Amino acid sequence: MKKKIIRSATVSGSLSSLLQGQLRYMSQYFDVIAVASNGKNNELLKVSEQEGIPTYAVEMTRKITPFKDLVAVWKLYRLFKKEKPFIVHSHTPKAGTLSMIAAKWASIPHRLHTIAGLPLVEATGFKRIILNTVEKVTYACATKIYPNSYGLVDIILENKFTSKEKLKVIANGSSNGIDTSFFDPTLYTDNTTKLKFRAELGISNNDFVFIYVGRLVTDKGINELIIAFNKLYKQYNTIKLLLVGPYEKALDPLKIDTIEIINHNSNIISTGWVKDVRPYYSIANVLTFPSYREGFPNVVMQAAAMQLPCIVTNINGCNEIIKHNEYGIIIPIKDEVALYDAMIHVFNNQSKYKSMGINSRKHIQSYFERKVVWKAILDEYTQLS
Repeated sequence: MKKKIIRSATVSGSLSSLLQGQLRYMSQYFDVIAVASNGKNNELLKVSEQEGIPTYAVEMTRKITPFKDLVAVWKLYRLFKKEKPFIVHSHTPKAGTLSMIAAKWASIPHRLHTIAGLPLVEATGFKRIILNTVEKVTYACATKIYPNSYGLVDIILENKFTSKEKLKVIANGSSNGIDTSFFDPTLYTDNTTKLKFRAELGISNNDFVFIYVGRLVTDKGINELIIAFNKLYKQYNTIKLLLVGPYEKALDPLKIDTIEIINHNSNIISTGWVKDVRPYYSIANVLTFPSYREGFPNVVMQAAAMQLPCIVTNINGCNEIIKHNEYGIIIPIKDEVALYDAMIHVFNNQSKYKSMGINSRKHIQSYFERKVVWKAILDEYTQLS
């Protein structure tokens, strides 16, 4: 008889995208149940169909909502007592806190939480105190903490959130690895199709394309990216900036000036959220990812797997995927001048960085292939007793 595992995340989208395929893989060896907020369009049903596992809806918010959080803890506790899983493994900050508290109360023997980034890094004042406290509570209730990058281990220990013995990075980092057979540039070699796609976006055949993929928010360095690009395009009329992702105005809005430039600069193309980012990578020349904080960014792995050199900030995750001057350029955070210098350097040395992009894919295949990460997580589960 298979042992039971419950995997939880705050929103169902994290299960379907950030952990895509992993739950189905684990269900070969364990009875897996997934828990998250249902979303507006019964999104948990999609997770169930995609991963071939049962799901259970518990509404959780991404903000600090004490009453709703207590209700969620109670529902999680009741679920854990009923199902009696061998392991509860949580992802995302809110689900981590609520699940670890509920699992401890329910006497679940193995309470695992994956850290894929620390929002508190950019917080200050009273908010930082609250977030620090919540983090310590989460770690205290867990039996094992899995930071998904080595840089996160350093941050956790510096802040004295938990002991070193409780921490472990699985494989070489990342929560789910990257499927390099899916993010494969050889699937996009038809020049006619690529030229047509570029034309649809207003990008000419001769344009050099910088691409950013992700949420358009301050913490991702978008304000600095727009300043740097706005300066660069005034010197070169054959460059474009492709922004692939949604705004998130409620949690981390951009500056008004930044939005104005995006809306009025015809060389900046903003697509909003897209279902498949691969065609956009296929027509780009370099990824610009000036984020302030990350866990282990999927975007950087995706771009590198698609043979793009990457300009990234010197933060955990990014500097563990990209080696400076081997697979791209590493710059300081919140530094539009350094970002501008890196962008102009790549533009003026295109053949050099094209070679770096080719090497990037080989690096991703060797260190971060998805099935390697899955096997390492499975090994971690099976050695628990």
